[in-house]
Amino acid sequence: MTEEAPHLLTEEADGILIATLNRPDKLNAISRQMMDLLTEAVLRFRDADELKVMLIRSTGRYFSAGADLKAGNQKVVSPSVSGVSSARAIRENHRLNLNGMQQLWDEMEHIEKPIVVAHHAMCVGGGLEMSLSCDFRFAAKSAGYAFPEGLFGVLPASNGVSRLTRICGPHWARWLVMANKPAPADMAFTMGLVHQVFPDETFEQEVMDFCRHLTKQNGEQMGAAKVAIELCADLGREAGRHVERMGNSGLMLNPSYIKGMEEYLKGVGGKK
Repeated sequence: MTEEAPHLLTEEADGILIATLNRPDKLNAISRQMMDLLTEAVLRFRDADELKVMLIRSTGRYFSAGADLKAGNQKVVSPSVSGVSSARAIRENHRLNLNGMQQLWDEMEHIEKPIVVAHHAMCVGGGLEMSLSCDFRFAAKSAGYAFPEGLFGVLPASNGVSRLTRICGPHWARWLVMANKPAPADMAFTMGLVHQVFPDETFEQEVMDFCRHLTKQNGEQMGAAKVAIELCADLGREAGRHVERMGNSGLMLNPSYIKGMEEYLKGVGGKK
């Protein structure tokens, strides 16, 4: 009997941590092992100064078919299996027992480095919820998106409604969640769900080019921008101005900014 391959593979290239979902025979359904390995990769990315960008991708016919409900995880979605008997217990079960999904998605959203996700094929359920926590989402022409939870009469259980609404607005959240309708790649771009759609033939190269572009950006600026953008999404215009000023009060003391601006001004003035 051959040993099963790891459910997540990682490699490093040019300051990029590449994490590849690796259960193609199971449509990259998210298992406990995959969550453990992804958590380990995310924390390594967070703590390693030499890693500037994280890229999440996958192999096979699906980017991800969502949580693997047939691999001993039924208790997180079925009261009859988990034994819970109250609405409060179900809410706590969702918060604590979804293989750590809510906690990991939150951590990905809070890390002050860019995380990119590349959808080469269909992305649904928990795979889509994970992707909503990334900073940049790219789709190949053959990609598509859906929340199948509606087929069972429930909502996406791990921040799917909240983050989707924040990113795409209630108009499109109704389409994916309430109407339980899928969205092909071009429609997902219109919705604001993905930043760009690339041809299948050049998809991998386009995504890597973008990741390499991010590695050349100022890390302090990107970290501050990530925090500022999240804050400004929840604040009014006036409070948002305060966030901008607070951010720049630290960034403009950065020696790299001071040196770069001095060199730029010398060049503009024609001085040697």
